[in-house]
Parts: sequence; structure tokens; C-alpha cells
Amino acid sequence: MSKVRTETTVAERARIIDAWEGGENGSKTLKEISEILKIKYTTVWKIIDRYKKSNSIGNKAGRGRKQTFTDREKRSIVKFVKINPRSSAVDISNATETATGKKTSPKTIRRILNSNGYKNFRAKRKPFISKTNMKKRLKFAKEHLNKDQAFWDKVLWSDESKFNIFGSDGRIKVWRKKKEALKMKNLNPTVKHGGGSAMVWGCFSSSGPGKMEFVETTMNQHVYQGIIDRNVKSSAAKLKLGRRFIFQQDKDPKHTAKSTWAFFKTQKITVLDWPPQSPDLNPIEHLWDHIEREIRKTPISNKNEVKRRLSEAWETTPPEVTTTLVNSMRSRCIAVIEAKGGPTRY
Repeated sequence: MSKVRTETTVAERARIIDAWEGGENGSKTLKEISEILKIKYTTVWKIIDRYKKSNSIGNKAGRGRKQTFTDREKRSIVKFVKINPRSSAVDISNATETATGKKTSPKTIRRILNSNGYKNFRAKRKPFISKTNMKKRLKFAKEHLNKDQAFWDKVLWSDESKFNIFGSDGRIKVWRKKKEALKMKNLNPTVKHGGGSAMVWGCFSSSGPGKMEFVETTMNQHVYQGIIDRNVKSSAAKLKLGRRFIFQQDKDPKHTAKSTWAFFKTQKITVLDWPPQSPDLNPIEHLWDHIEREIRKTPISNKNEVKRRLSEAWETTPPEVTTTLVNSMRSRCIAVIEAKGGPTRY
């Protein structure tokens, strides 16, 4: 391993020159100066020689390693990442070499990006939201922002969810700044049901979980209507929501089919006008997360085990959990407004 080269300080150089020029005690030879100050003879000679030629002991301007890139080229690298946040440091290095003719390492690219506030984060998994639906989400949030808690306590929240025996990670990394996680270009868009073993439909209110049913066949509008018929009114009665409860569902096509709307009308069920692509507004998504954590406390080996644990976790969900989730509706609306209808942290 090579030795690290150390540089003499300006103060050390000054002492060398003072000893060489001499004072009251007279001048010293180069060898004497080397022995007294414990500095190599060749170093002493070079400092004195440079002093003779330039009359200076300071560092020369422009010393040190030259920067590979100009400030303008660095700005171009940052601009490239803003447009292509999923590019790896190797990709950026190659693109930079093509643009500037300068060969550089991924490490240098990372250092430039880090100095400009960028770090390599895992892309958050969030549903893709179209501009049209962003407007609808924003409209809903503004209209329901000031609804009192009594309104939300009358809502029966519903959803389907698929629970996996085995899952995949699917991680993607992006270059972004600390507070830019929810920008569309920095997200890892997902679709709702990414594979699994047991599909369930469930509903709940602030007072606790309602009915839950396993979906054993392909879900269509007619299967869905049967689930609603068997579970919604009985759940409202169980949870003491009264006859004027409000039913919430998402905009899945089978939920909004003409025959489904006719069914709601016949059954005199009031349905909340819900914006599309809005799982972050629906507190049941976090209830599913709670259920997921409960059933994963020990390994699962088969579908029957998944179903047994789901039933147990659902029935034993404490009211404190469901109340907290429904009480978050104002915060969820605020988050959508602040995001201008885009993805939120929920």
C-alpha cells in the first residue's frame, strides 16, 4: 500500500525560511533546519528554492485535482436525472460520456447527484392516476373536507382483496430528492390484485368489522350483487348503522354496471359517489394491511390456512382499529387536496 503524501503547512514553511534567513542567532544550514524541525532535507531544499524564485511560501492558485465536469455539465447531469429518474448511475455515466466525450465512473455521477440533493430511493408502489381522475379526486376531497364525523360514522366501507401465500418484491429504484417520493415519475405504478391465493370481500364501519365473504368463483356483476344481497344490510344491522347508512364501493366495472345500480335502487341502498382510482381515500385499504400483518405472524403453508387465519383476524379486529381508520377521513381529504388529486402517503 502506497504512503499518503502529506503537505507542509504555511506555518512550517515560514519557520524554515526564518531559520534559513537567520535572526539574532544567525542563519542555519539546510541540514540543521531539517534536524531541528524534523522535516526531510529535500523538502526543506524545495521550499527554500521556491522562495528564492517566487518570494512566496503560499500555495499556488489553481492547485489540486481539476474537476472532471464544468458547472454547466453538472447541471446537464441533474437535468437528465429529472427527466429519467429510473436511470442507473451506469446509464447516466454512459449518457454523459456520449454527450460530453468525458469518461467518468458511476461513483462520480453519484457524488454529483448527492451534492445536488438527489439520492437513490426505492420507488413507492402507488396506483397510476389519470389527469381526468385526479380532477375527480380533488373535487370529492373538497366537497367532503368539512363533513363531520357523524357523516363518516354512517358509512359502510367495502372492498375486495386478494391475499397471497407467496409474494414478490418487484423493487424499482429512482433518483429523487427527499420530498419527491409521490411525484408520478418517481412511483412504481401498481394494479390492484397482483396475484395470490384467497380472494375476499369485506365491509366495516367505524364501530367494527361487518361481514366478510370468500369469493370462490370469478367475480362478475351478478356474483357481486349476490355478495351485496347477503352481506350489506345484515352488516349495517350488526353495526347499528340505522336504515340511512351510506354504502361505499370503488369504481370497478362490476360495481357500476347498470344491473348493479338497478339492484341498489331496488334494495334502497344509498351509495356514496366515490372517485375512481382512490384506494388511498378508502380506509379499508389500511384494514386489509392490518389483517395482512395479523395472518403473517407465522408462516402459511396452504390456501385453507390462509382462509382460516383471515376469518379469525377479521372477526377479532378491535373497534379501536376501525374507529381510528374512519377518523382519518378528513386527513385523507386534506392529503388529496395538497397533492392536487395526485397520489398521497395513505
